[in-house]
Amino acid sequence: MDGIISVLGLLTLVLEGISCQGVYAPPTVRIVHSDNACSVEEERYSERVYTIREGETLELTCLVTGHPRPQIRWTKTAGSVSDRFQDSSVFNETLHIAKIQRHQGGRYYCKAENGLGSPAIKSIRVDVYYLDDPVVTVHQSIGEAKEQFYYERTVFLRCVANSNPPIRYSWHRGRDVLSQGSDKGVEIYEPFFTQLQGETKILKLKNLRPKDYANYSCIASVRNVCGIADRRVVFRLTNKTAPASIKLLVEDPIVVNPGQTVSLVCISTGGEPAPSLAWTSGSGSLPEKSLMKEGVLTLPAIASEDAGIYSCIASNNVGNPAKKSTTIIVRALKKGRFWITPDPYHNDDNIQIGREVKISCQVEATPPEELQFSWLKNGRALRSSERMVITQTDPDISPGTTNLDIIDLKFTDFGTYTCVAALRGGAIPEISIDVNISSTTVPPNLTVPRGKSPMAVREGDTVELECLVSGKPKPIILWSRADKEAPMPDGSMQMETYDGVLRIVNVSREMSGSYRCQTSQYNGFNVKPREAVIELIVHYPPAVEPVWQEVRQGLGRTLSMNCRVLRAHPSRVLRYEWRLGSRLLHAGTFDSRDDTDYTVRSLAREGYGEYTCDIINEVGPGRCTFLVTGKAYSPEFYYDTYSPLWQNRPRVYGYKLQWTQMNPSAVDRIMAYRLGIRQTGQQRWWEQEIQVEGNIQKGELITHNLTELIRPEAYVVRLTPITRFGEGDSSTRVVTYSAPINPRLREFHCSFEEDPVCMFTQDKNDDFDWTRHSAATRDTKYTPNTGPSGDRSGSKQGFFMYIETSRPRKDGDRARLLSPTFNVAPRNPYSITIPPVYCFSFYYHMYGKHIGTLNAFVKQKGQSTSDAGPVWSLSGNQGDRWRQAKISIHPTASFQVIFEGIRGPGIEGDIAIDDVTLEEGECPDPPSNPIKGAAAHSVSSIWPLRVTLFFTLIIGQR
Repeated sequence: MDGIISVLGLLTLVLEGISCQGVYAPPTVRIVHSDNACSVEEERYSERVYTIREGETLELTCLVTGHPRPQIRWTKTAGSVSDRFQDSSVFNETLHIAKIQRHQGGRYYCKAENGLGSPAIKSIRVDVYYLDDPVVTVHQSIGEAKEQFYYERTVFLRCVANSNPPIRYSWHRGRDVLSQGSDKGVEIYEPFFTQLQGETKILKLKNLRPKDYANYSCIASVRNVCGIADRRVVFRLTNKTAPASIKLLVEDPIVVNPGQTVSLVCISTGGEPAPSLAWTSGSGSLPEKSLMKEGVLTLPAIASEDAGIYSCIASNNVGNPAKKSTTIIVRALKKGRFWITPDPYHNDDNIQIGREVKISCQVEATPPEELQFSWLKNGRALRSSERMVITQTDPDISPGTTNLDIIDLKFTDFGTYTCVAALRGGAIPEISIDVNISSTTVPPNLTVPRGKSPMAVREGDTVELECLVSGKPKPIILWSRADKEAPMPDGSMQMETYDGVLRIVNVSREMSGSYRCQTSQYNGFNVKPREAVIELIVHYPPAVEPVWQEVRQGLGRTLSMNCRVLRAHPSRVLRYEWRLGSRLLHAGTFDSRDDTDYTVRSLAREGYGEYTCDIINEVGPGRCTFLVTGKAYSPEFYYDTYSPLWQNRPRVYGYKLQWTQMNPSAVDRIMAYRLGIRQTGQQRWWEQEIQVEGNIQKGELITHNLTELIRPEAYVVRLTPITRFGEGDSSTRVVTYSAPINPRLREFHCSFEEDPVCMFTQDKNDDFDWTRHSAATRDTKYTPNTGPSGDRSGSKQGFFMYIETSRPRKDGDRARLLSPTFNVAPRNPYSITIPPVYCFSFYYHMYGKHIGTLNAFVKQKGQSTSDAGPVWSLSGNQGDRWRQAKISIHPTASFQVIFEGIRGPGIEGDIAIDDVTLEEGECPDPPSNPIKGAAAHSVSSIWPLRVTLFFTLIIGQR
């Protein structure tokens, strides 16, 4: 049956009419929150503060108005550091953070923008409350020694915990509460160095007595804010209480070979209570492969990166933690290199017979003191002599370097010299470096081959920059940018090559410029570096704008397109070509201009399509693309419709769908809209066309009533404009039904038991607000002689609405509570010939010597509250009881009922209301009305009438 009703309902969607008005508006924004807050202070130094307990769920919703629909963005700042939470901004109405942590507190901003006016921004500060377990630390002070014993021994117990808000501490000895002055041997104080009072409390036990050896409890409290319970820690003080001490059963330093397993043993040698042992690394964190058990840290298969300082820390909260450290050194040899220095006393660049020459060999060694060098000549061991002087630098001054000075070079000294670096122990492979000294050993020379500079290459190609290196031995070549401080193609500031060729793959235009090649000191002569420069020129086709552009235009109109050159290399542009599809429209060459235009005088249907403009130089073309279409822009759904949803039968509801048309004059006149609708979760669409008469103006609001929607189903609505060209761009949205407040259609009843309160709202133009409360939660500490002791039924758990007249309220302040809007909806659908009548009733409680006035208004559409005038009014103390008021009303248009409470001369003036009812028909036996004749009417309705509530709409977009 439901399926039949659904199909019939969708097929009978009725066009109720189309009306228009300008509705474009800049955004406004308001932040609302869920009920997980401990408290919300709406104003504290001009900011809203939302307090929440750590671990709860933070949910903030940004309510926006404005048309077109504003885009919403959440961002956050915390303290002095600005950060985007969760690594990004949140583009959504609702900010949801599950199990919020303390570091997530801070100021959250909601920003809404729709391109009109300035963005709307609101913020709220989130204060996360928490309380960690307290920690007690113990320190003792011992007086001067006298005759082998100590005449004074004082103990300090310090209690500290992390919290927000600040903590209040209290101390107990056993079951006894300790306070300042309660015991001459006890002193409780805050240290001078704390920045905020209440951060910590120190318990001082002066000149220890036997009774001071006991269990001490520190209780940390934040006074149960946010329901955070107190935390307690107990410390047992005895005559054996002592700080921790430890011993390392390892050498310092520990020198090991790569791949070995290292175990660091730490044992406790004292401390009461028994200390806990932990290992830390100087690098900040222990290696992932490390294992720790009972004070033993094991590092399997140790590598060079595991080297460093390791510390064992023992703590038992007595005195300062004990700490012992050792250093692990992992043997290694790396980066062997050499250089040849001609006679330094003669400023030679070449080695010469009869002159001095020095061969230097350098290796990075760990540990440096184990490094040892040896020299070979032609494979035979070489010892230091008067002509062959072998030296080694101090490892504490510079990296391990050995020098071989050949004094008075002779032909017999020519040969291959080998530098061998090794570590004592022999577990690490040696490094050998061969250096040839001969008549062909000459310093390097660096040249650029003919035709290799400048180098011209097309963007995207691969290029090789070449510097020819002569000399023996050939040094390493260093490459860098010569014309600017810019990185090399691999991102570094300098690159090395061994053959003098720099290969660049996929060259880009940013790589144009000068490149310097330079000889390195290493693996060559230690002489002034040789260098050369190569110019790289990257050719690329013209860069143009726009690269792609959509142009919407109606038939018969003039259309102009422009394509402009931004840059090109070579900069001389040869020609341009305009095409529609593959058909050539126009071609030409450039003179002094850097752009070209193409105009269609009267756009015909065959003129729609993709236009391209190719601007061409020697390298190739740059292309502008224009997609010319007659498609209409998408409709812009209007989300700020007032009371868009109504219900006129038990199982169906209606919805007022409103929208504007984006840029309606950009294309041909919109003749109709195709409306598609389907239930969420289903695939089948039902469609109808909505005809449009005349031209739609920009900003005009179009309305179409959707009827026969099956409750409580939600629907996806799709709207597509139609012109002579065909269908335009579509927009979709979701229409969601919200449950009615009262299921009976002929009456409205509200007892304020649920929140929201039957869709009652606070007037924004009054002085203060009505408050929803129950007697079980209402604080009567300051005003005990006013207000109800229960709801209208007598229940202390039941809720009601009341005005709180305590300070800062003053005499004459007004609070107004507005009902939802009701429609007058007769069964005769064609006309209303006689005004309907309804019974409007409520219970009121007006007890206290300072009671002011309670007014009830019926405000019809188009009226202001002052124009309406009260239909019921009462002032003064009416006793400590609930009373009922009944008024017959005769509205002729949609209406609201309004309750206005006016504060009297003092604080004992709370006024409450409960059980508000609106029913069809005259009131039976109404109580006497304080305003005579205000609701009098002599004619009864001949039609059975109903009142329909405009329910709240929950809308989502897909």
